[in-house]
Amino acid sequence: MNEIVEELRGALYSVWHRRWIALAIAWAVCLLGWLIVAMIPNSYESRARIYVDVDDVLSEQLGIAGDGREEITRVRQTLLSSVNLEKVITSTKLGEEITGRAQLDTAIADLSENVRVESEEDNLFSITAEVGLRRLSDAENAVLARNVVQKLLDIFREEHISGNRAEISGAIADLNEQLEERKLELEAAEERRLAFEAQYPDLVGGSATLSSRVQRARTELRDIDADLAAAQSALVALNGQLSSTPRTLVGGSGDNGPRAALAQAQSQLAALRARGLTDAHPDVLSATRQVELLTRQVAAEGPGNVSGTPNPAYSSLLALRADRQAGVEALQARRAAIQSMLASLVASQASEPAVAAEANRISRDYDVLRTNYERLLEDREKLRTRGDVVDETSQYKFDLVDPPVVPQSPAAPNRPLLLIGVLIVGIGAGAGGAYALAQLRSGFATPQKLERSMGLPVIGSVSLTLSDAAKQLRAKRLKQFAGASAGLVGVLVVLLAIEIVSVGTIA
Repeated sequence: MNEIVEELRGALYSVWHRRWIALAIAWAVCLLGWLIVAMIPNSYESRARIYVDVDDVLSEQLGIAGDGREEITRVRQTLLSSVNLEKVITSTKLGEEITGRAQLDTAIADLSENVRVESEEDNLFSITAEVGLRRLSDAENAVLARNVVQKLLDIFREEHISGNRAEISGAIADLNEQLEERKLELEAAEERRLAFEAQYPDLVGGSATLSSRVQRARTELRDIDADLAAAQSALVALNGQLSSTPRTLVGGSGDNGPRAALAQAQSQLAALRARGLTDAHPDVLSATRQVELLTRQVAAEGPGNVSGTPNPAYSSLLALRADRQAGVEALQARRAAIQSMLASLVASQASEPAVAAEANRISRDYDVLRTNYERLLEDREKLRTRGDVVDETSQYKFDLVDPPVVPQSPAAPNRPLLLIGVLIVGIGAGAGGAYALAQLRSGFATPQKLERSMGLPVIGSVSLTLSDAAKQLRAKRLKQFAGASAGLVGVLVVLLAIEIVSVGTIA
């Protein structure tokens, strides 16, 4: 610790011993630094904030509301493009002295570094421009910064509103071209499908449809088999009941059982026809079959009368059996038809797999083309409706929260801070120069340093004794040094005052 203190004392003594050199270096550095700071042009920053309302009630009700945040992001990205920055330069004082393309490219690059578009919230963002041209005055730079931001705002509106309409029109034109192509493809696919269906009617819809038809036929056949088994079982039970029922009752007279049943059946048939039912009606067909069965039974028994009274129960059972037999025959006929159709479908599946695959491909292609065509039609109608909405009123609303204004004070550089920093650097450079010069000279500031350097003990040191005249001269020089040092600080104060006054007088 003592060594550090001794080194610090030695360094301070070295600087103080050469204080005029340190002061001269400080003056030179400060004057040069202040001159450089004075040559730095002031930069003025103008800023505007915009609120964008992306919630469009009319578009939402029509079902065409797009993603407004994506649209705003797109405009923000294109706002700082080279084309838009070129518009800003050519329409403001930034492009007054530009004569060639190389100068214009340089100006675009510089402006892109000095313009920022930042998002503060979801729907609120700011546009900031900083301008500091050396050839323009401070007042002109301040006005130019405001004009750059205003031009960017105008481009922002144009990019969104006119760009939105142009984008919709271009999208509709592209959809019309795609629809025309899809229409031709769909017509060709429909012709292929119709030709194939005319040649192979069983394979209409492709192999998937054929398989579903086979499955449905098998399901229906199983249902008919179950119904037929139930009907046959009921008919067998009815025949057993009929065989145990007497035709006539002892003690009466009249027609025998079949004749009475035949008369009753004929009466029922006549009543049905009297109601206006045709021969193709299911009830008429059932009554006709019943009459035919009873007629055959009466013919088989031959002419003659049987003693006794006809049994009404027997006659009813005969009529019910005729109806059950007719139902069994109808189910059998339906079963035979389905079996024939099923055999034909299975044969088509097994014998022509390539044709079935072709049918499947044709059907699939047609369905895909039709779905795409309908989707394109729907998209075109939505775009047309959206275009009408944009023509009537802008889809999004722009609210200028903070308009751009002419800045009254420069944003950069921070000249007071730079002036103070130059003074600190100058003082440090003077002290450092004096210390470096002391290191080049062979001398020792303290006895301890001499003792450590020589490795020998220092017995004592001789103090400097000054006369009265030397003391007066020394005091005079200290006053001169203090005055020169105060002058350096005074120059800084004057420069700071000038800077404050000049900032306050900006137009």
